[in-house]
Amino acid sequence: MFYLTRKLLLAGAVAGLTVPAFAADLYEPPVEEAPVIEAPAYEPVDFGGWYIRGDLAYRKSELRGVDYTTYGFDDCNCIIVPGSKSFDWAKLKGGFSFGGGVGYKVSEHFRTDLTADYWFKSNFDGHTSDFVSESTEKSKMSALLLLANAYVDIGTWHGITPYVGAGIGGAKVKWDEVYDPNTPEHNPGASNWRFAYALMAGASYCLTDNLIFDAGYRYTHIQGGRMFEWDASSAGPGYDRGLDNHEVRGGLRYQFGGNTGCAAPQVAYEPAPEPIYTK
Repeated sequence: MFYLTRKLLLAGAVAGLTVPAFAADLYEPPVEEAPVIEAPAYEPVDFGGWYIRGDLAYRKSELRGVDYTTYGFDDCNCIIVPGSKSFDWAKLKGGFSFGGGVGYKVSEHFRTDLTADYWFKSNFDGHTSDFVSESTEKSKMSALLLLANAYVDIGTWHGITPYVGAGIGGAKVKWDEVYDPNTPEHNPGASNWRFAYALMAGASYCLTDNLIFDAGYRYTHIQGGRMFEWDASSAGPGYDRGLDNHEVRGGLRYQFGGNTGCAAPQVAYEPAPEPIYTK
C-alpha cells in the first residue's frame, strides 16, 4: 500500500512539471500592427512665371544687294528719263548688339517673350561704275529690332535645357550718309521701319533655382527698304534688298515665380521595404 501511494505521488509530481513545459511551447506573443505611414499629398507643379532677360550678341550681316535710280535724257535729249542700276557689290561688316525683354513661362515646355535689341553701327562698303567712271561707296548702318518670340524647351538634363524658337516683328533700320571719300558725291541716309522675323536655337543652364544662363544662335531676316535719298550731286534714291543676319548670343534670364525646371525634383514616396527574416 505504501509502495503504491509513493508511485502515485511521483507520477503527480512529474505531471505537474510537464504541464508548464507544454504551456510554454504553446505560448504566442501578441501581434502588433505596423504603423500606417501616409504618402504625402500630391501637389501639381506650377511652371507659370514671369521673367526678365538681358542679352549680348555679335552678328554677321549679309546684304542682298543695293539698287538705285539714275537719270538720263531720251533719244532727242528732250526730257530726263529715270533708270535703274545696281551696285557692283555691297558688303556690310559685323557688329555687336545688346537687348532685353520680358516673358512668361507658360508650361514646362513652352514660353514666350517680347524683346528689343539695339544693333550698334556696322560699316558698309560698296562699288558702282558706268561706262565713264566708277565710285567707291561708304556708309554705316544701325537698327532697333522688336520681336515677339515663342520657344519650345525640349527637356532638362543635368540643368541644361536645349530649345528652339521663332519670332516675328519689325526693325527700324537707319543708314548714315552714303558717300564717296574720293569725290564730293554724297546722298543723305534713310531711316524706316521694316518687317522682320527670326529663328533661334540654343540651350540654357541653371545657375540657381531662378537664374538661368542662355546661349544660342539666331537668324534674323529684315525686309528691304530705302537706303539713301536723292541728291543733286549724285543719283538716287537707293534701296537695299534686305539683310540676313547671323548672331551668336549669350545672356541671363531671371524668373520671379513658378517652377523654372532648375530645382531638384521631388522624389516620389516609396514605402519602406518589408523586413527579411532568416531562420
